[in-house]
Amino acid sequence: MTEPPPQPNRSARFVTGSTMRHVAVMAGTGAIGLVAVFAVDLVNLFYISRLGDQAVAAAVGFAGVVGFFQFSISLGLTIGVTAVVSRALGAGSVAQARQLATAGMLLTGLAAAAVGLGTVALLDPILDVLGAAGRTRVLAHQFLMITSPSLPLLGAGICLSGVLRAAADPHRAMNTTLFAAIVTAGVDPLLIFGLHLGLAGAAISMVISRLVLLSVAWHGVARRHRLLGPIRLAGFAAAVRPILTVGGPAVLTNLATPVGAAYVTHAMAQFGAQAVAGLATIDRISPVAFGLVYALSGAVGPILSQNLGAGRFDRVRQTMRDSLVFVLVAVCAAWLLLAIGQGAIVRAFSAVGVAAELVRLFCWLFAGSFMFAGALFVANAAFNNLGHPLLSTAFNWGRATLGTIPFVAFGAQYGAVGVLAGQAAGAVLFGSLAVVAAFRVLPRPAEALPAPLAFPGGTGSAALAALAARPLRRWESDAGDA
Repeated sequence: MTEPPPQPNRSARFVTGSTMRHVAVMAGTGAIGLVAVFAVDLVNLFYISRLGDQAVAAAVGFAGVVGFFQFSISLGLTIGVTAVVSRALGAGSVAQARQLATAGMLLTGLAAAAVGLGTVALLDPILDVLGAAGRTRVLAHQFLMITSPSLPLLGAGICLSGVLRAAADPHRAMNTTLFAAIVTAGVDPLLIFGLHLGLAGAAISMVISRLVLLSVAWHGVARRHRLLGPIRLAGFAAAVRPILTVGGPAVLTNLATPVGAAYVTHAMAQFGAQAVAGLATIDRISPVAFGLVYALSGAVGPILSQNLGAGRFDRVRQTMRDSLVFVLVAVCAAWLLLAIGQGAIVRAFSAVGVAAELVRLFCWLFAGSFMFAGALFVANAAFNNLGHPLLSTAFNWGRATLGTIPFVAFGAQYGAVGVLAGQAAGAVLFGSLAVVAAFRVLPRPAEALPAPLAFPGGTGSAALAALAARPLRRWESDAGDA
């Protein structure tokens, strides 16, 4: 009796079909989910702005910088989990993908718990560094004391959402954050206005949304894909190593952005509460307006990783090209909408004075710099998923330091508008350099994988670590291949 033909690996769908379609679908669904995450902050700010108090809006700005730092750590570890799970699925090793996903969820949750407790313990010096003072400082302190202990919910939920993307299930990954945002939109006005809790109500609403995020993501990963299993200490330690090979540098990479944002906020604070409130509005409008761009880093990664695991290096290169074209189209469309709707945005968030001026300038001028920010996101996805995570770290920190501090310091001499101009100039410089570097480290069709994706002892750590640590020698010899 003949054996039935092997069933196709439905989770490795990125190794066939149009790469542009995969980029568009993954970015589109990822954007909806990611925008939903940031929409929670935007909805909070919208309702809070209805209170008509610039000090409250400024407090949200300071709290947002700290929250960005907290989120970046979980997101960095999620990048590592998504990369190794994608490679395992691309190679047809479902059992190993399950072990990696389980260990990744636990690792991210524990790291988020440590960050949350550390934030509570060090909150006063953190707010000192940011330049928060007076009533604004008191309100920011209150908000962060409520939200920080719930970080494990966010960390584990974001990680499981990344596992869903690695399993080529962008729709369920989208739903995890979409449902959380819907809950926030309903609970926020009830707590802020109905129960008269003000800013504390917005913080409680955020905690509830994180619980919903984790619940929905857990159902998708555990019930639908069965990619979670029992945790064993030996297996956990072995699975963590390849995750950290990518996730460790990714955490360092992601931390650069909130560090740069903290400096920008500190520079803006010298111009008063209105300037900080304007910056807070911009920081919450940006990820919603440019959700497609923000989503690319997480969306492109699984496509690159699956094709790398399958040895389809031609598709790796085509994915990069398609992603950059996608950035150009997405930014131009969003920029146009912002320019047209700038007046409505100013009115919706009750921006006045300097705050209104900053929002308007961003909408019609500085929003265009997101073309280069998007290029940096795509380059980072390539670095993290093709074995060069340290390059991602270098470029992000370069942008956060050399591409932010001198530009913003110079611009601040000309007022709050100069701070925005300096931030945009740094994005243009480092986004351009990162794209050139990314194409130089892309694998060529003649190259072979360093080792087959076999998983000795059921962990796969050695093979995955070898794949994640592809040597940097090509960076030196592959110039001009962009």
